[in-house]
Amino acid sequence: MGEIIVGLDIGTTKVVALVCNVEDGQIEIIGMGKAPSHGLEKGVVVDIGETTASIKRAIEEAENMADVKIERVYAGIAGKHIQSINNSGTVSISRENRIITVEDVQRVLETAQAVQIAPDSQLIHVIPRQYIVDGQEGITDPVGMTGTRLEVDVHIVTGSITAVHNIRRCVENLGIAVEQIVLQPLASSYAVLTEAEKELGVVLMDIGGGTTDIAIFRDGDIWFSKILPIAGEHITNDISVGLRVSYEEAERIKIQEGLPRLTDEAAEEERIEITTISEEKKLISKRKLAKIIEPRLEELFDLAMGEIEDVGYRDLIPAGIVLTGGTSLLKGLPEFVSERYDIAVRRGRPPQGIHGLRDIVESPIYSTVIGLVKYAVESKEYRYRERRRYWSATRSSGRGLSGVFERLLRWLNRFFRG
Repeated sequence: MGEIIVGLDIGTTKVVALVCNVEDGQIEIIGMGKAPSHGLEKGVVVDIGETTASIKRAIEEAENMADVKIERVYAGIAGKHIQSINNSGTVSISRENRIITVEDVQRVLETAQAVQIAPDSQLIHVIPRQYIVDGQEGITDPVGMTGTRLEVDVHIVTGSITAVHNIRRCVENLGIAVEQIVLQPLASSYAVLTEAEKELGVVLMDIGGGTTDIAIFRDGDIWFSKILPIAGEHITNDISVGLRVSYEEAERIKIQEGLPRLTDEAAEEERIEITTISEEKKLISKRKLAKIIEPRLEELFDLAMGEIEDVGYRDLIPAGIVLTGGTSLLKGLPEFVSERYDIAVRRGRPPQGIHGLRDIVESPIYSTVIGLVKYAVESKEYRYRERRRYWSATRSSGRGLSGVFERLLRWLNRFFRG
């Protein structure tokens, strides 16, 4: 067995734990646990006890299926407290051989992350988008190259100290370590976007229960991220109020009927049966349902497109929009968005190349949790951190090249002293 990597998606409506065996870069799903989420509002923990209990149920189910003990997880984070900014940093390479080392990369990243953030916020990600060596752009890994000036462009993500701490506390209450907190739309991008889309320019919209997570990619890297506090739960609430049905009945109607098109003449005549809050059976037209759902979708996507236009990226996303998350399954949604905003739209689903219990997690509902695992395996941010850990361990334990010579000299001394 290879390395066990666990993704933990702590959402507003559900908690999912995914256990994967990773060997030679191949991901095999060996267990999954899912539980209703309690104690969160719009992606933020509001009741530690209830959230911990929800996580515990998902973790235990995943452990039983995979027959492993979960010790560490990659946990997703969202919420309107999330902020992002792009920045850059520069350092000089003054040593005689001018060869760039891991320490130089660490220095330039530390320079780039020296930005003013709110006192109640903390860094979540410092994602290197590209390195520049003596003016040469587009470098993904400068270690070993020769140069006198090293620059880096980064995407910085921050979040509320309280929100981050509370997620960690809920997990650690179960005796499980949090390997890393990962921005949810960043994680989802690893599950549903193609490299061609990220190079060309694309918007990822992960529409969950409590939040809509937005990320824009260009030239292969993330350029912008934003969390909107409006999502699927709001649609369900509108249906519940508008049709005077229970929340559970409203959720059923949303899932089964989706978005009837007002342009469809049959929508006026077609009827669907609902059960009112007083348990009365009633027939309503699909047009009435559409008039409830469409205004909320218009609000959501107008807000999202407004954010994209505000940062000047509206004309820089030729690959269009990729929708994922549970609410992306709403029937007729891609067509609605495409027609309203004159842009290419598709639903994003987890990729090929994932083995094992894939049939359990083929739905966009599981994009974030699959993405958390793929992030751990593939991300530049992760690989750089692991390299830094390796070289730090190498120096401290004497396993580097100088350490080899030191041990050889000690052996020779002992040998010749007889």
